[in-house]
This record gives sequence, C-alpha cells and structure tokens, in this order.
Amino acid sequence: MLSVVAANVASVHCPPLVFGGLVVPAGTLFAGASLTLRDLVHDTAGIRGVTAGILTGAGLSAVVAGPQIAVASVLAFTASEVVDARIYARLRHRGRTAAVAASNAAGLVVDSVLFVPLAFGDLAAVPGQLVGKTLATALTLAALHTARWAVSR
Repeated sequence: MLSVVAANVASVHCPPLVFGGLVVPAGTLFAGASLTLRDLVHDTAGIRGVTAGILTGAGLSAVVAGPQIAVASVLAFTASEVVDARIYARLRHRGRTAAVAASNAAGLVVDSVLFVPLAFGDLAAVPGQLVGKTLATALTLAALHTARWAVSR
C-alpha cells in the first residue's frame, strides 16, 4: 500500500528521470517494487489482503497525488493484479522466485500500458516504465534471494 502511494506521489511531485532517451516517471521504481510486495502480501493475506491494500493505497493516493493519478493507479493495479495473481498462483509451487519473476513480468506490462496513458495522457513514458519496473523486479528478486539465503544460514 505504501509503495503504491510513494509511486503516485513521486510520479506527480518529482520530475521524470531520463536515461538513454527513455522517460522514466519518478515513481516507477516504487511501482516496480510494489509488484513483488503484492506477491508477498498474496502469500500472507490472500487476494482479499491485496485488494484491500490496493484500495487503501488508491484512497491515500487520491489525497496526496490527485484523483487522476489515483484512478489510473486503481485501474492499472487492479488489471495487473488479476494477471499477476493468476500467474503467481499457478507458478508458486515451482518456488517463490520463479513465480515472482514471471508474474511481475506480465504484471509490469499490463500496469505500464494502462497507467501511463491514463495518468499522463500519452504513451511516451511506457518504455521507461517497462525498463524501470524490470529493474525494480530484479532488485526485489535479489533482495528475496538474499533474505532466503540469510534465513537458511
């Protein structure tokens, strides 16, 4: 929930980053991290917990980031959650890392393709969103791997 709010606040109040010609809205890394966090919440609180987090995050976002960003966020996160949850649930038996990687890959595409035009009115930032969220997924997967390694020690 807080990563969604942080993503939306950063997207509104911070200028986009530009890397190699890609426009990356400032909230992209937070949004990418939220994809993995959503999978972890899915494991502990189920789909109802994830839904409650998305709706609470949307409400907070409406207050701090504005209604256009909040509506775009709710629509994009809800659609990407449906895709993410189905993939994650099907692959979870193969291990958390594989399930997170696959579900994030699909979820970040759905989220980016919906959020960017709804929030900003064009598709210019979609490639940057895809790259930024992929980077965030790689970082969160590394963190999960490190945590799993630390716990096994």
